[in-house]
Amino acid sequence: MNALLSQDAPAHDWYRFVLSFLPHLVRDYAHRFGLDGKQRLLDPFCGTGTTLVEAKKLGIPSVGLEAVGVSRLAASTKVDWSPDPDSLAAHAELIAEKALAILAADGISDEPMQDPPSEVPLRSLPAQTAKLLLKNSISPLPLHKVLVLKEALEGEHDARFAAHEKLALARVLPTDVGNLRFGPEVGVGRVKQDASVVSRWMACVVSMADDIRHLGPLASTPARAIEGDAREVGRYIEPKSVDAVITSPPYPNEKDYSRTVRLESVLLGYISERSDLQAMKKELVRSNTRGVYRNDNDDEWVSGDAEVERIAAAIEARRIELGKESGFERMYHRVTKLYFGGMARHFASLGTVLRPGARLAYVVGDQASYLRVMIRTGQLLAEIAERSGYEVEAIDLFRTRHATATNEQLREEVLVLRWPGTAKA
Repeated sequence: MNALLSQDAPAHDWYRFVLSFLPHLVRDYAHRFGLDGKQRLLDPFCGTGTTLVEAKKLGIPSVGLEAVGVSRLAASTKVDWSPDPDSLAAHAELIAEKALAILAADGISDEPMQDPPSEVPLRSLPAQTAKLLLKNSISPLPLHKVLVLKEALEGEHDARFAAHEKLALARVLPTDVGNLRFGPEVGVGRVKQDASVVSRWMACVVSMADDIRHLGPLASTPARAIEGDAREVGRYIEPKSVDAVITSPPYPNEKDYSRTVRLESVLLGYISERSDLQAMKKELVRSNTRGVYRNDNDDEWVSGDAEVERIAAAIEARRIELGKESGFERMYHRVTKLYFGGMARHFASLGTVLRPGARLAYVVGDQASYLRVMIRTGQLLAEIAERSGYEVEAIDLFRTRHATATNEQLREEVLVLRWPGTAKA
């Protein structure tokens, strides 16, 4: 049960968008908060759907917000257990046969080839779209096979199965078909000249069908992922309709989360030009300098916050001391203020949709990405939430990470809050 379900999985799986958010934390805090089918759970940073899947398995109605299109596809599809599994597998087989026939007509096998026919013109992306990808993230021949499979998917479109079939392609793209590797950062690993595409995709669809067959009795529990900016929760969720929040917001660091799903986003059509990428990033909390724009003003929400100002000043002083002069390095201090300001906006808007007594769990972690200046994220978010009217119940340590750059232990924590029902004046 690894294609559709949110299981504890390695970082190269669908977890790579929020690498620190583990399913057992959802289960633990759902139990701690006493959640059941009578309550509604929200994940305002739902990513690829860990919270929503675990909630559905527990019979807890849930809703998530997600601005990144391909991640939203993953979240919404992973909680859609309505397709008939045998029909899904049969439809995928039809698509696979069509794609294999197109490839065979050009003398191309789905299995990795040492010497593909040189006279066959390979399909490729438009130049402006290809520029959005990390160089060498997918080789020309596997890309050709992916585009052939996409043609077959579109030609045999069936609304009952389209999302699952699309998600299966997204699942196999990064490492099975493409050349990406996932660690602290996403990058290009060993470059494969060829890879199986149709067979790997088909195996993933079959695995999804097996998941659905197993989960059928739980399919009626409501769960959905909708497009939305977590800093404006009140725009998308009904007032006083949420009993609990379990989530993992981005950390304040120099990781561009959009790069993690860039290959899938481009090849599945969520992003085709730079303006699409910018529009998506503008709906995200500013957690890295590659997502900062001239008109951003979230920092105004933490103007006068002594600790945020101290950290920003320390980062800027360190930059000057080290003689760091790149455009990104000059923005390190600003993105720190934008991040905590964005989270302040989030807490303020979130209060409008919470019922009195709502309980909240935020999975967060310390960071030292900006020139090795320590940011105690959990403690700072606790202080910001408290100023917005929340009660801080606990900051639970669930693990530590050794930071080689600073030789310090970075805490990963769960910030536990309670909403009493009214914001502070």
